Amino acid sequence: MRENGDETREETAEPDRSSKLTELIDWPKTERPTGGQKGPGPAPDPAPVDELVIARRQFAMLLGEFRRTAVLVPFDEYGSLWTAEQNGVRWICAFSDEEALAGFAQMQGAAGREWAYRTVLGARLLDVMVPMLPGPAGVALDAGSAEGMLFPPVKGIVPDSAAVDLGIPHAG
Repeated sequence: MRENGDETREETAEPDRSSKLTELIDWPKTERPTGGQKGPGPAPDPAPVDELVIARRQFAMLLGEFRRTAVLVPFDEYGSLWTAEQNGVRWICAFSDEEALAGFAQMQGAAGREWAYRTVLGARLLDVMVPMLPGPAGVALDAGSAEGMLFPPVKGIVPDSAAVDLGIPHAG
């Protein structure tokens, strides 16, 4: 049949079975294709899940996202980055948005004062600012909130020169 000079196929009630994708759609959910078999085969046993591997992958994705994201870094009353010390580690406080920073200010009992801050890429905090601080340092994102996240001074997160897990004395 021709329409406007183009050939068209008449619609039929039966789908075209020549496509492998069509076969996949029709397979029962519990069955999977196997090597040389035609049609559905038994589902393979799922591999045991290594929770540590999954957690590391999830953290790596969060770290990558943090490195690419601009965050808010408040200044203290002396014009320095707002930091806090916990167990010998200095943490640069960074916030995902003004709402998170406002919540932190309220927890500090300083919601009434004006908070100066700068927008900085997470990668710059980890790669440039952390090594400049004296002693071990990391970044605390959204400190004090349930969604908070720590990026500690360890290999793979901060430069090796600032990582405490490598046994390299900190240059700061």
